[in-house]
Amino acid sequence: MSKKNTGMEFLEDPDALAGQFERAEDFFDQYRNIVFGVLGGIVLLIVGFVGYRYYVGSQDETAQAEMFPAVYKLEADSLKKALNGDGKSAGLLSVADNYGSTPAGNLAEFYAGAGLLKDGKYDEAIERLKSFSSSDLLVQARAYALIGDAYMEKKSFDEATDYYQKAADYKPNKFFTPGYLLKLAIAQEQAKQNDKAVETYTNIIEKYGQSAEAVNAKKYKSMLEAMVGES
Repeated sequence: MSKKNTGMEFLEDPDALAGQFERAEDFFDQYRNIVFGVLGGIVLLIVGFVGYRYYVGSQDETAQAEMFPAVYKLEADSLKKALNGDGKSAGLLSVADNYGSTPAGNLAEFYAGAGLLKDGKYDEAIERLKSFSSSDLLVQARAYALIGDAYMEKKSFDEATDYYQKAADYKPNKFFTPGYLLKLAIAQEQAKQNDKAVETYTNIIEKYGQSAEAVNAKKYKSMLEAMVGES
């Protein structure tokens, strides 16, 4: 009976194993430069990745050290110094621009956006907040809501509803989502989306009935329905 060729004959035949090694040596001799080139490329990639991670880590430490005084000034309502620095320490805008690839620089974008919004610079605030990105439960949704606030100040109500909706949809929870939904409903009213506003108020009442926002949702819904009924 003929024996099937399994491709694993060298496990049974020492001569076949020797032949495998010879072919491997021939291949290596023929393609030596390519093999070394590929291996060298892999080594460079590994070294580059490790070096980049180290660089980002050291830059992040520097960014954190520069950012904290600015955040303190922001919380103390020293907007100009928080955003632009005070001559001794950097401002949030500088940290965000110089260390944007680091976690601290990314967070500086958020704080800078919040400060610019408070300072009435709505377009700049929107730009900064859109540049911010996080998987955090609180901060990313808050960034979306702040963008919505900026659009509300600009009376761009359709855009405001888009970002309040993003805030409400981002990892919904009983602590923050009701507030975002209430902002959404108010923006929908301003955008003349009355049916959607009623739906959003109802959503708050039914899903988050124990929240403080549910009280206002009931009141605003009744007022809106009465106004729509009279028109």
